[in-house]
Amino acid sequence: MKKIALALLMTLASLPLWAQSNATAGNADLDAEKRRLSAEREVVEKRFVDERAACYKKFAVEDCLRESRSRRRKDTDNIKRQETAINDIQRQRSGAAELQKLDQKAATQRSVDAPEKQQQSVQNQKDREQRAADHAASRAATANEAAERERQFQSKQQAHANEQAKAAQRQADAPAAVNRFQERQRRADEHRANRERQNANRDKPRGAPLPPPAPAASAPAR
Repeated sequence: MKKIALALLMTLASLPLWAQSNATAGNADLDAEKRRLSAEREVVEKRFVDERAACYKKFAVEDCLRESRSRRRKDTDNIKRQETAINDIQRQRSGAAELQKLDQKAATQRSVDAPEKQQQSVQNQKDREQRAADHAASRAATANEAAERERQFQSKQQAHANEQAKAAQRQADAPAAVNRFQERQRRADEHRANRERQNANRDKPRGAPLPPPAPAASAPAR
């Protein structure tokens, strides 16, 4: 109620001084104010039409029309502000009256409530609190599940990225590996060729031995 009263006072600032005093006292005839503003709007529009007709008879037509439009806009804006303030006051009065009715009804209901109903209200409150706690626990479980799914997804992404990095590294190392293999193959071929040459030399037949020297001839007897 205090908030509504404060808003009502702030809205009154948009009204003329005499309307503010009447509204503060609670006796402002808002419907009459609306009729007054409607009449003022008609006067403003009629004056604008008359001024337009007069402007076309002057030498500086555009300047005259511009001034006329400015006066019309200023007066119309002022009327709109007052109409808005009156509408706000009516809504706030209606809301305050409705709240007062609800407060009175609630006060009456509280005074006639039986102890059983009061106990039921307490139980209902406990049930609401339990449902809220269950809902909070469910939200927490859902959040944990989502976090676990996110962790697994990130882990898979990391594993995939690592595998791609390894594949890229293997592809980058492939030429060097080929060169190393070819070098090992060349050395193996050289080693095999050397062994084959050694084996061939070892298995070659040796030459026939030289004949023994002939015995020396004996000297003739004298």
